[in-house]
Amino acid sequence: MGDPTIHQLRLLLVLAEELHFKNAADKLFLTQSALSQQIRSLEHRLGVTLFTRTSRRVEMTPTGTALLPLAEKVVNATENLRLAASRSAIGDTRLRLGVCENVAALEPTRNVLGAISSLYPCLGPEIHVFDFAEQMIALENGKIDAAFAYMPVPSGLDSYPLASEPRLVCVCSSDPLATRSSVTLADLAGHPVVSLAPEMFQEGRDYWAADPRPDGSPVLYTDHRVTRFESLLSMASFGGAIAFVPAAAARLYPRPDLRYLPVRDLTDCTLSMVWPKADGKKPHISALKDICEQVRRRSLPVGTEQDLTRPMELEAAYC
Repeated sequence: MGDPTIHQLRLLLVLAEELHFKNAADKLFLTQSALSQQIRSLEHRLGVTLFTRTSRRVEMTPTGTALLPLAEKVVNATENLRLAASRSAIGDTRLRLGVCENVAALEPTRNVLGAISSLYPCLGPEIHVFDFAEQMIALENGKIDAAFAYMPVPSGLDSYPLASEPRLVCVCSSDPLATRSSVTLADLAGHPVVSLAPEMFQEGRDYWAADPRPDGSPVLYTDHRVTRFESLLSMASFGGAIAFVPAAAARLYPRPDLRYLPVRDLTDCTLSMVWPKADGKKPHISALKDICEQVRRRSLPVGTEQDLTRPMELEAAYC
């Protein structure tokens, strides 16, 4: 029948916590069918039934409950082993991380930085704050090792998604649209978009202007050359132009002269950790990817998740 895989045991732990296939699959960034298939495979390999399933509920069997602590020990031991190997390979390397002002206060950013401090204190990290254009240039020039950034990013970079959220449109509070509860892209036709600086790569500029539009209508731009997030908001607040922003902006930058509106036919944006493709196999980037995976998988504040605290006894030996 074969031995169970570590991946399957991780899925078991999450499903045991959620007791709901859809919720567990969402948390794991899997489809329900993929999760169900892996759990059935795990049960086949172990030769036992771990869960009882009905149309209304999922419950652990007594056997599943008895095996759960053992599965948790195996998963934690494997992660401890990977941490030890990774820390040994890293040595004295310092991780140089870039962040833009509008990303610094986000929960995924704080969680990743907290996890680095908990799991890999030897990495530093060194934090560098940039504007939109500077950050990508710094990555390409090797001034930083990785950065928190919203997708899309230039083709020379790899990425690991941390969290997704809606894109909102930001309008002046005196704009007639400001009285709406939500809008569509068609409602925004004729509203110029605050233009980002040409130093920012073209695909990124297009994405944050919702260009092209679904109906093929041309997108109008202002003559601005914005590089900073607060400048983007200020230009929209003066009236006559709009800006598309992540939903977190409504919470982080509340202003009486601005309204943030949901756009019903606009796709979500994704905050990711990005790094040069050529550096993907370097030990400190491998460690960073491992941290991002744990933070995204658990989606819990740092300090509350066992996987992010249990390996601390290894710190003295490897950092």
